[in-house]
Amino acid sequence: IYDTIWLFIYMFYIVLFLVLPCREIVKHQLAIASSFIVLLEQLRQLMKTHSFVRENIENIRSQCHLISESKTNDNTNLVEITCPDFSHYLYFLFAPTLIYRDKYPRNAVIHWDYVLQMFGQVIAAIFYVYYVVVRFCIPTFANLNQNQITLSIFTSVLFNSIMPGSLFLLLGFYGFLHCWLNAFAEMLRFADRMFYKDWWNSTSFAAYYRTWNIVVHDWLYAYIYKEVFA
Repeated sequence: IYDTIWLFIYMFYIVLFLVLPCREIVKHQLAIASSFIVLLEQLRQLMKTHSFVRENIENIRSQCHLISESKTNDNTNLVEITCPDFSHYLYFLFAPTLIYRDKYPRNAVIHWDYVLQMFGQVIAAIFYVYYVVVRFCIPTFANLNQNQITLSIFTSVLFNSIMPGSLFLLLGFYGFLHCWLNAFAEMLRFADRMFYKDWWNSTSFAAYYRTWNIVVHDWLYAYIYKEVFA
């Protein structure tokens, strides 16, 4: 019965964490960029929470199984249930990964010049996105609602949006998956830096989606694909 109670508490927490940020965004009418940041952080916390719970459930269940076997065999050396330290969870919250482990490969030193270089490139990417929006997007969409949308107008807007959209994709990939994650990995001495693979050599959408974001792909594979199809 305790397992069922904790399961409902966990489900209530997940639903609450999904609803409350969205409610506050609508309530305070946050701007698009602010809403996007809040939703991304909300999603990141949910994925990390699920990984932490899912990985530790297996450990606790195996420990409980050993305890029950020890009691059955009248073994005096009982196994104690051990939970991860809060420091492990705190490190996991900031580590550039969505898969919880008690220990990660760590580097020996922090190269602060590399950290500053990565954050500088993040700022440069943000300013470049702003320039693309002002230079290409605003002139294209500013007067769109004042005219009747015809096929020629739609085609013109579509082709004028191809280059800005491609730049957003590349800048978002480079600014976040390369610069931002590498900066935090360096500050935390996190040694596993495979945040993406050579997605630019992909010959199919399936290969592209498996290689362009390894961080999210590993989480989806571990907790969605394996849980459903394994």
